[in-house]
Amino acid sequence: MSNTYPHGDFHGRLSPELIRLCSVLRDVRRALVAFSGGVDSSFLLRYTVDVLGRDSVLAVTVRTPLLPQGEAEGALELARSWGVQASSIQMDPLSEPSVARNTPDRCYLCKKLIFTRLSGMAKHKRIPWILDGTNADDGSGFRPGIKALDELGIRSPLREAGLTKDQIRSESERLGMPTWDRPSSPCLATRFPYGNPISLEAVARVDRGEKYLKSLGFGVVRVRVHGDVARVEVPADRIGDLVREGIREGIVAVFKEIGFRYITFDLQGFRSGSMDEVLQPVD
Repeated sequence: MSNTYPHGDFHGRLSPELIRLCSVLRDVRRALVAFSGGVDSSFLLRYTVDVLGRDSVLAVTVRTPLLPQGEAEGALELARSWGVQASSIQMDPLSEPSVARNTPDRCYLCKKLIFTRLSGMAKHKRIPWILDGTNADDGSGFRPGIKALDELGIRSPLREAGLTKDQIRSESERLGMPTWDRPSSPCLATRFPYGNPISLEAVARVDRGEKYLKSLGFGVVRVRVHGDVARVEVPADRIGDLVREGIREGIVAVFKEIGFRYITFDLQGFRSGSMDEVLQPVD
């Protein structure tokens, strides 16, 4: 993939879902794309620019302590390397007590705050539509944030087109996009049990812990927080690597330095949304 996106530069035959995506985007005409730099929003930005042209698209990245440190800078750098108009806004959702309380509707409240802010920005710039990277798979499971998007009239073209995560990764790889195999990196608030208030300090501990584990080669990792206990999730086939000689001792030392008293490894392995399991009935 080149550093610029010539308008309509599509290669090969488009699937029905991609044809629908192009149709949805043509209806938009001008758009503000909520851009995190992840797999979905990068793919959405690529297609939006290809369909509408760079002058009709603004990528906006939200800087928040609930995202891993450095991700916002990486997203902006990526967008600008493609010649896309890009800017950022700074927000701290935890300054809103209703979000910091971490009730099961936390994601709804946080999304409402963020996209209300983006809506004001779009209105000021006379941009008629805001687009986000929700895909067709995101309708399953517990996703209260989608309700906020729907209430605010935010469009999710990938979801509207019926594109799944696997399809998005596959097409991103075909296009040579550097994000095609990037692991999902959800909001750090998902590392805390519902009902346990979230602080900036606790979020920073999680971020430091996950960065250390990634430095050891664990590409997919979650540090779930239960008071002073860190519950580490990695894919089931990597659990054995956590207890290798020298690795386990290093993890313990670093996590205690960060501020955890106890460090545990989840034997079920990584699973997305494991904190939502308490919301499901037990068989």
